[in-house]
Amino acid sequence: MHLGLDESRECQYNQICTHHNSSSMETPHTKKRRVKRKWQVFPGRNKFYCDGRIMMAKQSGVFYLTMALILVTSGLFFTFDCPFLASNLSPAIPAIGGVLFLFVMVMLLRASFSDPGVLPRATPDEAADVERQIDAANGVSGASSRPPPRTREVLINGQTVKLKYCFTCKIFRPPRASHCSLCDNCVERFDHHCPWVGNCVGKRNYRFFYLFILSLSFLTIFIFAFVITHVILRSNRTGFLTALKDSPARYPSEKTV
Repeated sequence: MHLGLDESRECQYNQICTHHNSSSMETPHTKKRRVKRKWQVFPGRNKFYCDGRIMMAKQSGVFYLTMALILVTSGLFFTFDCPFLASNLSPAIPAIGGVLFLFVMVMLLRASFSDPGVLPRATPDEAADVERQIDAANGVSGASSRPPPRTREVLINGQTVKLKYCFTCKIFRPPRASHCSLCDNCVERFDHHCPWVGNCVGKRNYRFFYLFILSLSFLTIFIFAFVITHVILRSNRTGFLTALKDSPARYPSEKTV
């Protein structure tokens, strides 16, 4: 009799324990919350693409105009001038132009899609702690509603440096940082907001912006020089006015003498 009671109790205990374990295993799944990434709750005015890997300013219309101007100008050069120049001068001309064009586009996309060096904003707890520290240093009671001062002096490498306080981001900006009014972000080593690349220019994308400007200047000079060369070569054969009146679409199909 005792064995039967023990077996029945053991079965009940096993059922209760099994039911308890299954419910505890299901609880995390039923209460699982969707975790949001930082770019999804970003407080600035930027736009993000490709799961946060691409970052651009909200006003990016001029950026597409920049791309259109480069693509159209280079496309006309490669279509109507390069065949004549390659057959009459050197096949290296289209190759050099293609390398310059690709480098310009890569630098433009890197400067436009990269994080320029946005400084993270302070959390509410961090902002409140900074204000308490400022009030304590100035001897102001916690009940005062006076805003914190705009500057704070810190000692860096033996020199006194003034840090400016940003009321939007609730942080003391490091030297050479500034707040962009268009993107609504504090950017480290902020240079300017460039509408032609559709992004701010700062610490993390300044080298791409500089290389874009430099390579675009070389590409512009390269195209202009060889277009003039093309006109001069054709004018020596048919005359200057005739070369200007000829349709560019006929150049690739004409036979060279």
